Amino acid sequence: MHLPHLRSFKNAPIVFITTCTHRREPLLAHPEIHEIAHDIWTQSAQLNGWFVGHYILMPNHVHLFACPQHDALPLPGWMQIWKTIAAKRINRALGRCGTFWQAEYFDRYLRSLRDYAQKWDYVALNAVRKGLVNHPEDWPYRGTIHDLRYHASRD
Repeated sequence: MHLPHLRSFKNAPIVFITTCTHRREPLLAHPEIHEIAHDIWTQSAQLNGWFVGHYILMPNHVHLFACPQHDALPLPGWMQIWKTIAAKRINRALGRCGTFWQAEYFDRYLRSLRDYAQKWDYVALNAVRKGLVNHPEDWPYRGTIHDLRYHASRD
């Protein structure tokens, strides 16, 4: 069950989101897939009112932090849009068809920029904990699109 989603926020919260590939297939850790996700999330602010901050693509799941504008789509609608677009583009890039994402996702509203920093520090270590790299910054499938400190304080 997801938290209630409001259409308007005085000080928009940062939302921590995790979503997985269908059957947890390890399809995401690839330069072309990273480029597709980055492109979609970069355009999302203008098209859907959602600003993506830090994100990381693990082989079978995505963690991202996002913040809505005051007139953004509700979170479930935004998730459906970007996941649908990403699935089509990724399936095409990989020469496959069929379901790409699990239908569900996990979302949690963060209460402060400190919560955001702490959660990102934990998430950034995922690739290290999985033995994929020795240092978080060595994982190539991560990035930051917007500085959510600015967007989180917007009226």
